[in-house]
Amino acid sequence: MLAQAEHQQQTATGFKFDNVKRNQLLTEKGFKQSTATKTGTTIVGLIYKDGVVLGADTRATADTIVADKNCEKIHYLAPNMYCCGAGTAADTEFTTNMVSSQIALHSLNTGREARVATAMTMLKHHLFRHQGYIGAALVLGGYDVTGPHLYSIAPHGSTDKLPFVTMGSGSLAAMSMFESRWRPNMSRDEAVELVKDAIEAGIFNDLGSGSNVDVCILTQGNVEYIRGYSRPNERVEKEQSYRFPRGTTEFYAIKTPETATAMDTSA
Repeated sequence: MLAQAEHQQQTATGFKFDNVKRNQLLTEKGFKQSTATKTGTTIVGLIYKDGVVLGADTRATADTIVADKNCEKIHYLAPNMYCCGAGTAADTEFTTNMVSSQIALHSLNTGREARVATAMTMLKHHLFRHQGYIGAALVLGGYDVTGPHLYSIAPHGSTDKLPFVTMGSGSLAAMSMFESRWRPNMSRDEAVELVKDAIEAGIFNDLGSGSNVDVCILTQGNVEYIRGYSRPNERVEKEQSYRFPRGTTEFYAIKTPETATAMDTSA
């Protein structure tokens, strides 16, 4: 009994490294270890004088293939808050839908508008519970009775509350725009233009981001969601025609002589 209790005490808590040697042996024998899923997106948000501006690109990828050129990455949560999603498209879609329904029930039970911090807590608890297996990196923005709020939520459940945030594979390019040009108490037009430029920086410097720029402006009692606010990748007319006249390319036709054999059918 004592030995069994000591064994349970040793194995009950803490990290386990039982499979380290096994994994090393498998790698040496040529087995390929699983790698992290690579995703592509640029999502951003910033706080300005009167509210919050969220922005996202519209490219959805499947490995090296562009699966959708005009997908929606800014998801509805409540009348006063929206959430940008980067990562696995299904995870961001279903996670925001689930929390949106929970917020609606919360508002009905309390009889008042939900706070942005409430949605942030629901999202981070759900993601932390699944230990990063839900591939959803989120930028949550909204306006409640306490003013404008902006949060970034990582797939493992950690959160940050900042005046401007970026997430996704194009986040470094977008952050360079924010760090050089953001300032407190920006006007609406300045904030929207900065968000557009930050998303376009991700579009042109990250292969996983592309197509158009979607923008969502949240102020007290009002939401303005603009699809295709900027279209930097519109198809234009080609500078020259690539139609060539007949006979431009020479080719040779090889004719084989037809051989007819007469068969004698007489008896």
